[in-house]
Amino acid sequence: MKSQSVVHSDPDILGGTPVFIGTRVPVQALIDYIEGGHSLEEFLDDFPTVSRAIAVAALEQAKAHLLADARTS
Repeated sequence: MKSQSVVHSDPDILGGTPVFIGTRVPVQALIDYIEGGHSLEEFLDDFPTVSRAIAVAALEQAKAHLLADARTS
């Protein structure tokens, strides 16, 4: 069974930039925070409209895609 995505893209929201469902927060912001050495806590403090559960689910979905891609290579 496929899990429901916590990321959404709509041309009427930030020009179609992928955002966390129910927010206008780009998923790229979370990636940028992690790449910059910031913690998930710092991200959540700076973007209070994103819940911990949704942020963790997005990271889990990204992990699943990476692992699936590695298995098909």
